[in-house]
Order: sequence, then C-alpha cells, then structure tokens
Amino acid sequence: MNAGSFAPALVLNADFRPLNYFPLSLWSWQDSIKAVCLNRVTIISEYDQKISSPSMEMSLPSVIALKEYVPQKRNPAFTRFNVFLRDRFSCQYCGTGFSAADLTFDHVVPRSKGGRTNWTNVVAACGSCNLRKGNLLPSQCNMHPLSKPAAPNVWQLQENGRAFPPNYLHKSWRDYLYWDSELQSDE
Repeated sequence: MNAGSFAPALVLNADFRPLNYFPLSLWSWQDSIKAVCLNRVTIISEYDQKISSPSMEMSLPSVIALKEYVPQKRNPAFTRFNVFLRDRFSCQYCGTGFSAADLTFDHVVPRSKGGRTNWTNVVAACGSCNLRKGNLLPSQCNMHPLSKPAAPNVWQLQENGRAFPPNYLHKSWRDYLYWDSELQSDE
C-alpha cells in the first residue's frame, strides 16, 4: 500500500476511547499527518507504510489520540439516523433488521391523534409495518413497539454503534474499539 492508498487513522479522545463508534472516528492519512506535525495528537500505533519528503520519513499513523480531551455531548441530537441507531436498525414492530436506507420512522401515537415527533413517540419501522399500522394507535391495530421508545444517552448510542462494525477494521484498532468487551475464558 502506498501513501495514496486507504490508510485511515482511528482517532481516540485523550482518554483513549474513540470519539465515535458509529460512524467510527477515522481521519485520512493526510489529516493525521497534519495533526501530528501540529502537535495536536499522539501516535499510538503505526502502519508499516511510510511517507517521505526531502527532509523526513515517517510511518503512517494507524491509531492516534488527541492531546486535549473533547467532552462528549450528554444528550444526542434527535435525528432519523440516531432513532435507527437507538433501535439497532430493526423495525420495532416486526423485529427485522434493515439498512438505514430501508427504514422509516413511525409515530407510535400518530401526529393526527396528538402524537409528538420526539424520542418517546418515534420508532424505527420497516415500510410494510409502517404502512400496515398507518394512522392507528397501537391498541387499534395490535401493533406495539418491541421496545418502549425513550431518549438515549450518548453512551447507549455508542454501545449500539459498536454492534455494527465498519467494513474496514485494521488489527491495530481492535484493542481500542473493544477494550471493555467481555473476554473469552479458557474454562
């Protein structure tokens, strides 16, 4: 792999936790090198690939940590994507998993019946369940969400995001992405 190839760096906060799990906090090799040169990050792990200039040569960073801690928001934004992430990309009526592109969101109590567009009244739904439920209350159509909708915190969304790893995971990232996962025992 040359420097122009796919060689992103996993970005950790100053506490050595990823800034985000979903989407995973990755910087291009160019942004990583710039941050190293500006002394904003510490290199934790490197690729075998190197880049060079007339005056220097260095390995491409594979894991970097910010030198200054970036506080995480406590309350995630109410967005369509975060609703899907909270609901683990599963229809809350039939339980089937879908890609974000194949999900809709449903008002448990329809807006026409006074329902609000907020964390406690919106759930992820597949198109067929959403169409079947239509403008009815759950009790009218016997379709109740599998989980009671609630406002998640950032930690809950990050935990859910960890269940959906990206297409590319470099071996040097695993210790930082799954540091608090339960270890397998030989017993």
